[in-house]
Amino acid sequence: MSTKQSITAKRWNFTNKLRNPLKLEKEKVIKASLDALDLNFERKINQLIRANAIVDLHDIRKEIIGKPKKKKKEIGLLDVFDIHNKSFERKVDAGERSSASLQKYKRCKSLIEAFIKKQYSKDNISINSVDGTFIYNLESYLKYESVYKGKVGIKNNSVVKYFKNFKTVCNYAMKLDIISKNPFRKYDGKLKVKDAVYLTADELNRIEEKTFRIERLERVKNIFLFSCYTGYAPVDAQALTKKNLIKNNEGDFWIVTERKKTGIRANVPVLPITLRIIKKYDGLQEGLIPKLSNQKMNAYLKEIADLCRIHKKLTWYTARHTFATTVTLGNGIKIENLSAMMGHSNIKQTQHYAKVLDSSVNDDMDKLKAIYK
Repeated sequence: MSTKQSITAKRWNFTNKLRNPLKLEKEKVIKASLDALDLNFERKINQLIRANAIVDLHDIRKEIIGKPKKKKKEIGLLDVFDIHNKSFERKVDAGERSSASLQKYKRCKSLIEAFIKKQYSKDNISINSVDGTFIYNLESYLKYESVYKGKVGIKNNSVVKYFKNFKTVCNYAMKLDIISKNPFRKYDGKLKVKDAVYLTADELNRIEEKTFRIERLERVKNIFLFSCYTGYAPVDAQALTKKNLIKNNEGDFWIVTERKKTGIRANVPVLPITLRIIKKYDGLQEGLIPKLSNQKMNAYLKEIADLCRIHKKLTWYTARHTFATTVTLGNGIKIENLSAMMGHSNIKQTQHYAKVLDSSVNDDMDKLKAIYK
């Protein structure tokens, strides 16, 4: 085998194959190199003998002077998103996660892609290039420069939620040993807590008692009330069928399901008004309630709010907030039970509604008023 060293035949013979005392510096270097190589071979062989392993000189040769290992190809940041999103898409196809959540992750990728093109004039960058400067510039880009449907900039809370998704994607890649650390762990943006919009008991009664001559508004009213008295988010409410309607041993109806967003069980007892709505639309469609797009639902709710003299921006999610506050906590339902019905992953999510309602503060102040009377 070649040692990559060279010496003339005359000097090789004159120095007795470099065994005699050497005077030339070049020959001393060659001698040291050959001795080191020889020692390396002996060391490898002795290790194999001690381990009772087969000594294969060809394998040792390859190990010592074989071709250097190729460097692993650096994985791109967008490649990580592709790996996660393909896996998530399979969960959506299997009915384990919602298509709305998949759309969020696809949107996350498109935002990162647009930022990379603008900031680096590239189609992709190595995930190892994501540092504090990248994080800061990305946040700034999302808040003040990104354009979506003609609107420039994204509000703080939405940006924080996008970064949460970025972290989730990279955590998934870490579990697969694709990357060794999560570059988005450095982000420390905070949500600005806003009070959830919900209906008071008076406002809820106004909608219940109002009869609309226009069928589409009457239908939207019933869909909205269904969510007000069950607490289901739009995507979960639309997915409910008769299979989810269960009667227990006491003869009471329950809606039994799992939240698409989290996969957590969210079982809710059927209140009388909920049962009336279910019976009204029984057999007219596949689900328990008529299907309607979120966009149309919110547009029609604006009309309903105007007709019922409600000066709040009503959306389908207002119904879920109303269930959490006015319908349940406002009527003494324990927060632990509410958390279970809403399918929250932890009670901290539910405590936000308790703070919004401040029912305990109101009760304590009523006692104080009675004292001062």
